[in-house]
Amino acid sequence: MTKPVVIVGASMGGLRAAEALRRFGYLGPITAIGDEPHAPYNRPPLSKEVLANEVSHEAVAFPQRPATADVNWVLGTRAVSADLKHRTVTDSNGQVHPYSALIIATGLRPKRLQVSNSELAGRHAVRTLDDAIALRAALVPGARVIILGAGFIGCEVAATARKLGCEVTVVAPGVHPIVRPLGLELSREIQRRHEGEGVRFKMKTAITDLIGESVVTGVLLDSGEELACDVFIEAIGSDTNTEWLEGSGLDLSDGVLTDNAMRAVKTDGTACEDVFAIGDVARFANPMFDDVARRVEHWNIPTDTAKRVGQVLAAKLNEAENWSAVLDEKFAPTPSFWSDQFEMHILAFGLLGLADEVKLIHGEIEDDCVFGYYREGQMVGVCGIGMRSTVQGYRAQVGKQI
Repeated sequence: MTKPVVIVGASMGGLRAAEALRRFGYLGPITAIGDEPHAPYNRPPLSKEVLANEVSHEAVAFPQRPATADVNWVLGTRAVSADLKHRTVTDSNGQVHPYSALIIATGLRPKRLQVSNSELAGRHAVRTLDDAIALRAALVPGARVIILGAGFIGCEVAATARKLGCEVTVVAPGVHPIVRPLGLELSREIQRRHEGEGVRFKMKTAITDLIGESVVTGVLLDSGEELACDVFIEAIGSDTNTEWLEGSGLDLSDGVLTDNAMRAVKTDGTACEDVFAIGDVARFANPMFDDVARRVEHWNIPTDTAKRVGQVLAAKLNEAENWSAVLDEKFAPTPSFWSDQFEMHILAFGLLGLADEVKLIHGEIEDDCVFGYYREGQMVGVCGIGMRSTVQGYRAQVGKQI
């Protein structure tokens, strides 16, 4: 019997990879291993509209298409090691899964605050469905909520908690929320709008310890100030889930390095013919911008990289005559993300953080507006509050010389 394609990671990227394999003509067996007990679901809404309502799997579950009905989903099970030489993956139950090709889709996990009094209950993050269910139960009217981190997740959760009637304070080291990708002017405006809705900010501030005996009841700031809280949320970034690949010979210096076909690259610089990586865990160069390999944590990347792998791998496994041509096609996806915070509907395309110049190109900063992001005069990103069609109109210019 033909060895299956094994996908490690059963979230959106894993599902899209299985769908893409079928779409491009691979008819063989597929096994998807995921550490959560839930069938694939959509993560971005967990910090947005879903968190404002009753959180359930039904609210975020992806529909299962007939083409992937025969996929063997091994859920509630972690991959613990991979043997690339013998083409096997071993899971947390001790089962060994042989593969004809391996797709790494293990994504990220939230970073957690490291302090002396860290062994306390009541610490929340927002990454999984179970995280969101636990947090939603705690966001009751009047609850004092402290959010560590002022990136997109932190700001989205702040807006949701505030709309649910909580008292919200955001603590972060930056000068303004989301300042690194958005730039000073737009991030300052986002903070102003949050403050207008009653969110408090403690910027240029760090939390040095947690307060409480068994449950978090407050935080200690680097200024010496203590803030009481009923709910403590950590939104300080993510770590890649690559520990199970240690010793495999892959370049794991920041996620899994891949070539432009999303084939995993070894530490000696050679690409694996039968191992691929997709989504947040993959680090690859996008020729739309330059030849620097980067991980991109934008919502479209799992889908776009999965489609690329499905096309390449299906052609390889089917021994297609155009295999070499498919492999050599240029893969240059346009990164994009969206964020809803109060009445702000934020949409962006490109890699905003590459810009050396940011300027307002449409609208007024206090109202709907669009900012352009440029590196050496070339547009590398566009971001707008509202004005969705205007933002979309710039998508084709991103990465093109103006």
